[in-house]
Amino acid sequence: MIQQIEFSLPPFSRGFHLITELITQNIPDMPATGLLHLFIKHTSAGICINENCDPTVLNDFESSFNRIVPESAASYTHQEEGPDDMPAHIKSVLTGHGFTVPIANHQMNLGTWQGIYLCEFRNHGGSRKIVATIYA
Repeated sequence: MIQQIEFSLPPFSRGFHLITELITQNIPDMPATGLLHLFIKHTSAGICINENCDPTVLNDFESSFNRIVPESAASYTHQEEGPDDMPAHIKSVLTGHGFTVPIANHQMNLGTWQGIYLCEFRNHGGSRKIVATIYA
């Protein structure tokens, strides 16, 4: 059986935001076992799994991404939507737009220190849409 749910996340500020609980709230009836695929429908934001224990990790993500992909680089030709737009597109390629998580005992079977993050790369990205596909 395949089930698909699309939902919107509230707007978040620029940065990395733990959304594991929001995912769980929007997918209340997971099967006993299966797979959950999550996909973000945007090209200037990403979604990933990473450390959910130490909040300083998020600061390091933000500063590292900004160092790797700086804003306002003279080499960018796509500049119509502001100085944060092209870097946001590049950063979203680095984090990715989707992944699959195993389901066990009616919940995501994440590791002890793993959480799901929205990676918001725009200064004012707005609401973001997530597609969750459950394979039971």
